[in-house]
Amino acid sequence: MSTKAKCEICEICEFTDSRGVRLKVDREKGIIEGVKILGLESANGRTYPKQTIAAAARLYEGSKVNLNHPDGNPTQPRDYRDRLGTMREVRIGQGDGGLFADFHFNPKHPIAEQLFWDAEHSPENVGFSHNVAAKVSRSNGKVVVEEITRVQSVDLVADPATTKGLYEHAQDQDTEDGDMPATLESLQADQPDLLKSIRETAVKEHVNSESVKTEVAKNAATIKTLTEENDRLKAAETMAALKVTVEKELAEAKLPEPIVSDVFREQLYGAKDPAARKALIEDRQAIAKMDGSGRPLSTEQGLTEGEGERAKPADVANRLRK
Repeated sequence: MSTKAKCEICEICEFTDSRGVRLKVDREKGIIEGVKILGLESANGRTYPKQTIAAAARLYEGSKVNLNHPDGNPTQPRDYRDRLGTMREVRIGQGDGGLFADFHFNPKHPIAEQLFWDAEHSPENVGFSHNVAAKVSRSNGKVVVEEITRVQSVDLVADPATTKGLYEHAQDQDTEDGDMPATLESLQADQPDLLKSIRETAVKEHVNSESVKTEVAKNAATIKTLTEENDRLKAAETMAALKVTVEKELAEAKLPEPIVSDVFREQLYGAKDPAARKALIEDRQAIAKMDGSGRPLSTEQGLTEGEGERAKPADVANRLRK
């Protein structure tokens, strides 16, 4: 059964390229004749009946052509730097009944040479997207453009043959500002292929995202392991250099071997700086200079063999060696 919804007023951006059209280029005057600006079926799934196109042809005459569509509101004023040219001699094509026109623009414009080349060698790259207000209805899951009420502009855009569209917003005839955003139900009914593509893309992006997360986690673990190993090697290198320095300092101090114990060496390794090591070594030198009575010249006088008896140098050395 045919189902037809009430008319809606829409701002529509529709892409059309000149694929398969023979274009005539006048480089001196800046004219590309015969560009296509509207067809009967759009890449967005909208249908333009021939009577709709025929009635709207006059609205496209003299329409402005800008570089790309505006960001945001399609009816907003355009920057002068965006203005490229105009459409003239708008006519209905003999074949599919679409709209064609002659594109007039400044031949000294920065993109003119690129545009001339595309028109002469790759007409599919010469693409336009009309920015219009229109009345549309939905019939059997399709959007039918019943009437084009205003042509805002016909803009030159990139990749028109492959791009589905930039934006479209609909307003109910009974309201002034009520937006009618697309829903899953409306997409399923009107553009099932687009909805399927969106879902497939979402699944792929999710899978890719999980793969990236896994790879990042693996790399993070590897980096942590390498960092820890690097820190360990640096610590070992630092300790080796310190041991060489300590042995050199001991050799210069000419301390007797009996009082240079492993414990004393560990004390030197743990000293905060050279000054601290120097103090420890000088203290040992003082012990080494104890006189025959056993009286130390340093402050280490607590090492005794018995009460009231001073330790002999040999005894002190034995205790330190332990």
